Amino acid sequence: MKRTAELGLSSDFQAKAVLTEVTMILITGASSGLGAALAALYAKENEPLTLTGRNTERLHTVANALTPFSTQSIAAIAADLTSESSLEALFDGLTATPKTVIHCAGSGYFGAIETQGVRDIQSLLNSNVTSTILLVRELVKRYKDQAVTVVIVMSTAALAAKAGESTYCAAKWAVRGFVESVRLELKQSPMKLIAVYPGGMDTGFWPSSGKTLDTTNFMSADEAAGMLKQALIATQHGYIADITIQRG
Repeated sequence: MKRTAELGLSSDFQAKAVLTEVTMILITGASSGLGAALAALYAKENEPLTLTGRNTERLHTVANALTPFSTQSIAAIAADLTSESSLEALFDGLTATPKTVIHCAGSGYFGAIETQGVRDIQSLLNSNVTSTILLVRELVKRYKDQAVTVVIVMSTAALAAKAGESTYCAAKWAVRGFVESVRLELKQSPMKLIAVYPGGMDTGFWPSSGKTLDTTNFMSADEAAGMLKQALIATQHGYIADITIQRG
């Protein structure tokens, strides 16, 4: 028999999760874009899900929209990944050990370096670099000896320099270096780190980034999610460690 537990989000919103022994998939940045698209794909395959992001209302909307398509629990827990206490509360609130964590949270900020504001640069570094470091730190502390797959979604900006994207590239290169270094620390661990480098997607990322461009020929979040989900399929003796999703 299934039992339900209330997971506290805020005083005005709570999400229900089913307490079972089945491991689940945790998706960060799940309130929009690639994270929400991945959540939809996994929900339709009846994977137990926990969705997280900073915006409680949007998380609520995504979780409620997916519930009719799944026989499994879809929990939503608001969290600030740049806060140690918020991360601890997120993982303390999980009802099962995640078998996969897909980290989609992040933000963009563009422009010639001399035009970029200090606060905006700090915000960019926090949402991309600090959040990833603290998330992976918490995962390793809790699950280092378990077969948990951690998927870090970056950008092709982590692979090549781009004019007008200096601080964004710096943030993504930092995350790439961090992931590759932690991989070495986990060499004898069953935990796996997978790096994902998607090209341009037509999502709400761009309007909030300060960069105006034509995204007509960019991938949709649904397209990118479908390709990523397929690439994440592992076998007993192998998996794809680095995934580049080019638009074309």
